[in-house]
Amino acid sequence: MAAGKTALVTGAAGGMGKATVKRLVADGFTVAAMDMNAGGLAELAKEFGAGISTWTCDQTNEIAVRDAVKGAVGKHGPIDALVNLTGWCGTTRFHEENAAYWAKVIAINFQAALYVTQPVLHGMIERKRGKIVFVASDAGRVGTSGEAVYAGMKGGIIAFGKSLARENARYNVCVNTMCPGPTDTPLLQEEIRENPDLIQRMVKIIPFRRVGQPDDMANVISFLCSKDSDYMTGQTLSVSGGLTMV
Repeated sequence: MAAGKTALVTGAAGGMGKATVKRLVADGFTVAAMDMNAGGLAELAKEFGAGISTWTCDQTNEIAVRDAVKGAVGKHGPIDALVNLTGWCGTTRFHEENAAYWAKVIAINFQAALYVTQPVLHGMIERKRGKIVFVASDAGRVGTSGEAVYAGMKGGIIAFGKSLARENARYNVCVNTMCPGPTDTPLLQEEIRENPDLIQRMVKIIPFRRVGQPDDMANVISFLCSKDSDYMTGQTLSVSGGLTMV
């Protein structure tokens, strides 16, 4: 159990974010939940009460993120585990896109992780301990049609995580990346509403014949934040029901 420890979870109001907050609270963590969705954070606060604190900010705004991290540390003490869950993309072809869309995808899926990771890492280096978990995507490992720039950013997150792992193992900081496959989140449900046949096509190619649930992802994140993964760093784990075996 992680009693007395603090985890910071970004993208906490999303489907995987809520499941991760729930699991980490059950593990004994106090959770600092960060998201720009104030309503979603309010729901988390109502459900978990004193087990969490909420920090509403645009995670593509460096100053806002650094201020939120400072506030969370001031309230709870050092961050023992950081879970980078923030992510977003549309489904379009690269040749149809414009620079404004690219900038948004890059900011949400890559720059946001830089802004929160650096201040948290400073504290972990000082204390010589910590767990950092990036949530990327199998799109970043094998590519995917309709999400080229998103896949590029998730591939960048995977490489970034490995590089941080090499730099910071000397400080006993473990850095690993989890890559979800298709997962039943509000974003997936939105895509299904626009393309009703999508779920059937997905299920046909997933060996377990189902899409992932947010709890499936939260369980692996829990492991990567726990003592059970203390001798593990620089690794990328696909949690995709066997869809991606690399």
